[in-house]
Amino acid sequence: MIVRIWRGWTTPENADTYQSIVSTRVLPAIADLRLDGYHGAYLLRRPLADGEVEFSTVMLFDSIDPIRELAGPDYEVAHVPAEARAVLARFDQRAAHYETLLTPDSTRPA
Repeated sequence: MIVRIWRGWTTPENADTYQSIVSTRVLPAIADLRLDGYHGAYLLRRPLADGEVEFSTVMLFDSIDPIRELAGPDYEVAHVPAEARAVLARFDQRAAHYETLLTPDSTRPA
């Protein structure tokens, strides 16, 4: 399994708006594509000591192929819709991709 991780930062005033955009429009639109090999996403949020709010999206895929189908040949480039960009202070320009070595199920004793 491949995990795609991306982060963006916003102000506390814009955090709920950003969360709404991603949770009600962006991630559901990706799910609606019904990509073979896409297994959903997590949306994570945390306040930072400097006053910003950090968001991370963690997306799960069988391989790089469905990521390329979603994001194109340069699949590491971040795809951030204009409405999300409008409320973000900054964001990762590229997503990181990790090969999954252990999962919660594989670390439990038999």
